[in-house]
Amino acid sequence: MAFPQSVRLVEVGARDGLQNEPEPVSTETKLELIDRLGAAGLRHIEAASFVSPKWVPQMADHREVITGLKRRDGVVYSALTPNLKGLEAALQCGVDEVAVFGAASESFSQKNINCSVSESLERFAPVLDRAKAANVRVRGYVSCVLGCPYEGEIAPAKVAEVAKALYEMGCYEVSLGDTIGTGTPLKAKRMLEAVARDIPMANLGAHFHDTYGQALANLYAVLEEGIAVIDSSVAGLGGCPYAKGASGNVASEDVIYLLNGLGIDSGIDLSDLAATGTWITQTIGRPNRSKVGVAIAAQ
Repeated sequence: MAFPQSVRLVEVGARDGLQNEPEPVSTETKLELIDRLGAAGLRHIEAASFVSPKWVPQMADHREVITGLKRRDGVVYSALTPNLKGLEAALQCGVDEVAVFGAASESFSQKNINCSVSESLERFAPVLDRAKAANVRVRGYVSCVLGCPYEGEIAPAKVAEVAKALYEMGCYEVSLGDTIGTGTPLKAKRMLEAVARDIPMANLGAHFHDTYGQALANLYAVLEEGIAVIDSSVAGLGGCPYAKGASGNVASEDVIYLLNGLGIDSGIDLSDLAATGTWITQTIGRPNRSKVGVAIAAQ
């Protein structure tokens, strides 16, 4: 396979990146982060999560964030909506696109959303029907595609089964998540091979965490197979509350540096993005986990 000519980055820093911060991050800071990301050229920004504030207190201001956005032309602002209640609230706020999330692991599904994989898929059916009626696109996430904190190895066939169910249900794109970051390039290729038998490559994305330092190597491996959508988080913010020790998402700056080196277009200005990563980490008092961001800031 040849590399794609261009890649769309789905920036998850404002949602996945901030959701586990122990100290509240102000709505103003979140809005400024989203605005800076748009200014740097990002065209798909996951802005909020419409979940119960009881479970994710950091996302309690989801309405204020979505209604307070300074919208830029050509930028999709999406939100996570795990259930019908969340979807209705997101629709009231005028969200562009929503996302639902399942898992390829039974244990993870039970611990994360308190139901089996098949039950979680059943719950999504009315969400997808309602979103379709409202003319809002739905993206699907599959967690634990390259390993689970409770079950260890996950069979590629299981990942393919869950991804196919989401796609057939009406998700226009399915993002494959290495939630605990244990994947390696060959595993990533084999998993993708299994999933791509049922879903066109153009409808798949990669959401790889960098816990074991393998995210960029894994992304290179799936780019070779034709993946052209990558989820990443500015400054490498975030992790997974249900996956112990899972350091965050791959840093957007590091991904752009890799893409630039491969001659793959992303439409993103690396210096603007790096400046945004420096700003947000200083603002919330977190280390910058982007190697590229740190190197650029040191120049």
